[in-house]
Amino acid sequence: MPDTPAIDPVAITNLRELNPGDDGEFLREIVSIYIEDTPKRIAELKASLAAGDTATFARAAHTIKGSSSNVGAVALRGVAERMESVSKRQGLAAATPLIAECEAEFSRAAAELRRIAG
Repeated sequence: MPDTPAIDPVAITNLRELNPGDDGEFLREIVSIYIEDTPKRIAELKASLAAGDTATFARAAHTIKGSSSNVGAVALRGVAERMESVSKRQGLAAATPLIAECEAEFSRAAAELRRIAG
């Protein structure tokens, strides 16, 4: 999704406003948790794919979708939403190609979040 921004600036503004006056500490903490946790969820996608476990795959995709929404990673949120939906409706084989897209969008989002959060 190259036309979709990696990070929605409105989401970042909303996160900053949750704890005003903290010099961005809350935002840095949220970004740090997201950047640390998302690769674990991507690993969970791959492991559940290898095990043929659709429920775990869909749950991991759902978790990525939610956390990406929280930090404004709109493109990654969209990929995760497609992975969740496709895995439930069409099976894991149909969702498999989306994992590489998920990884690419996470790299893009993480780089932008690191830049924004400083």
